[in-house]
Amino acid sequence: MSDTVAHPGLPFIKMHGLGNDFVVIDARVTPVAVTARLARALADRNRGVGFDQLAVITPSDNADLRLTFYNADGTLSAACGNATRCIARMEMDLTGRPDLTLQTDRGMLHSRDMGGGLTAVNMGHPQLDWQDIPLARATDTLHLPIDGDPVATGMGNPHCSFFVDDAEAVDLAALGAKIEHHPLFPERTNVQFAHLIATDHLRMRVWERGTGITLASGSSSCAVAVAAARRGLTGRHIRITLDGGDIQIDWRDDGVWMTGPTAHVFSGVLTPEFLAGI
Repeated sequence: MSDTVAHPGLPFIKMHGLGNDFVVIDARVTPVAVTARLARALADRNRGVGFDQLAVITPSDNADLRLTFYNADGTLSAACGNATRCIARMEMDLTGRPDLTLQTDRGMLHSRDMGGGLTAVNMGHPQLDWQDIPLARATDTLHLPIDGDPVATGMGNPHCSFFVDDAEAVDLAALGAKIEHHPLFPERTNVQFAHLIATDHLRMRVWERGTGITLASGSSSCAVAVAAARRGLTGRHIRITLDGGDIQIDWRDDGVWMTGPTAHVFSGVLTPEFLAGI
């Protein structure tokens, strides 16, 4: 039986960034032992709440707050860019502050209120060496030995980015699932397919490891922007159009910044009956 059943109910928040949706549990308010089993139960869109990722907020001695992320299959992820933006926006609205520092397994991430409902987060420097991504063996990360000549990038989680003629024509469900488990990626990988609209504009579709097809992904957007700049397809400041909308990526000297809208959809409480069944 989960430790959570000791509570009369577990409050949660539903948020999304460009349709990339999250359940957020603020464990500063209601301490809870989040487990992979709880994450999987919450992720069920028929019997739970449904999400692409679960984000848990806890106190931090070194930052304004700490974030821990779970994929829909209950596995941990060090980074989740859109969830980081959503929670930063919520916290800035609550505190009135224009910027925050958020501690994650990816490292310390800095966020800013950009005005007009837009929130920016610095996702840190990309990981470009094969062992840091990580890959299973020494490999040229700019040209992976995989059909389609993809690029590997680490953003605290691994990414495999394909540049194609038409991202819309790709069988994302079949290829995403296949590439996620490619033996070159010992920790599995997120998968992106993108095509060039202009030298400052890409169209991208996303398969996230442990979740599947998503309408958007912040870390994937950062990875594709880095890969496109490394390939010479774009500059370092670009717009990416995802299934859920547009996000701005700016690869600067201090890291990869992403800027976009966020949404707080609703707040709710998980019932004791639901928690007791986990």
